[in-house]
Amino acid sequence: MPVSLLRALLVFSLLCLGLSATRAAHAAMEIEVVGGAANKIAIAMVPFQTAAGQPSPPLTQIVADDLARSGQFSMTDVTGAAQPVEPSQVDYAAWRTKGAEAMVIGQVVALGGGRFEVRFRLLDVVKGTQLAGYSYKITAAQWRATGHRIADVVYEKLTGIPGAFSSRIAYVQKQGKRYELRVADADGQNPRTIVRSLEPLISPMFSPDGTRLAYVSFEDKKPVVYVQSLQQGGRRKVAAFKGSNSAPAWSPDGRQLAVVLTRDGASQIYLINVDGSGLTRLMRSGDIDTEPVFSPDGQTLYFTSDRGGSPQIYRVAKSGGDAKRVSFEGSYNVSPTISPDGRYLAYISRDGGRFRVVLQELASGQTRVLTETTRDEAPSFAPNGQAVLYATVQGGRGVLGTVTLDGKTRARLSESGVDAREPAWGP
Repeated sequence: MPVSLLRALLVFSLLCLGLSATRAAHAAMEIEVVGGAANKIAIAMVPFQTAAGQPSPPLTQIVADDLARSGQFSMTDVTGAAQPVEPSQVDYAAWRTKGAEAMVIGQVVALGGGRFEVRFRLLDVVKGTQLAGYSYKITAAQWRATGHRIADVVYEKLTGIPGAFSSRIAYVQKQGKRYELRVADADGQNPRTIVRSLEPLISPMFSPDGTRLAYVSFEDKKPVVYVQSLQQGGRRKVAAFKGSNSAPAWSPDGRQLAVVLTRDGASQIYLINVDGSGLTRLMRSGDIDTEPVFSPDGQTLYFTSDRGGSPQIYRVAKSGGDAKRVSFEGSYNVSPTISPDGRYLAYISRDGGRFRVVLQELASGQTRVLTETTRDEAPSFAPNGQAVLYATVQGGRGVLGTVTLDGKTRARLSESGVDAREPAWGP
């Protein structure tokens, strides 16, 4: 692949941002879920007993939407059913007749001063036993977070895998002439603008503890890497060297970033402390090396390079040395991301003019195409490693999507008239 084409690909996201739709953004995203696992767990989300003044939507709706998005659950019809609060009030035989394998019951109690107590229990309908029971005292502002927390409990108890519904996503949207870097709940709700700029913002990446974002801003009329606190809002320039500064990636301990600089010529990968000190050049090739990501143990970096004549994924030890090629299927593979357990590599592969998300098992090298769209970009694993977040184009504008690792369940997150790109999934 000619270098010019690789350069074109690396600025693809930026061009899309600059040319995208400019209509005003709305408050939050809508979710459309397609497909699901072959054997879903049938669960009854019995509406909780309500309290005066409680926020909306109901907690059971938030939980049900989260579980449905995972593709692992089917919802048992609860129309007209009683609202038990305690397990002793549950007619298990009746729920087994409805086909439920598990059920969630609960109630909301007003505590005064805008506070509520949420009590819920997860029950095994088949065995007639309780699997979990929790009580949370919350403010109205913690309403949606509590729903996601309940969904995490249900998901982990019934699948054995931690849930990721309480995690967050970051993305960039264009609104008028303004770029906004936003952080939202994993379902796209509760969006919060982190930084606005009349110049492009790209490549957001959560720190491992979720307290900071690294990103690239063109506010100085050139790409500069910033790190910004999500709690206090303060930010600092971490890489603002001569030439281009781009593609930040956090080390697992949150102390270093891998960045791509052109200060010495071609795009090369460097390591730098989060305070901007200790710059170390990792790669010394004459080719374009870019898009670095750390392995979960921090000892290896995966990256995109054209050193073999076409864009492919390579890996190199953090201590340096020879790079080894990792991707072999197809002639155009870019934007690597590693699953939290280090088992899988996801990246964007071009096949017949279509750019789609591909999953590769690192041990065997086996690959699987996860998406059916044609202009996918920027894959990012969920914190529990069970799904991949990515951006694609639908109706001429950027939308976000998630897909499970078997490719059977896809969810589309979009706001009417809003162009969203550059997603990243964080804690």
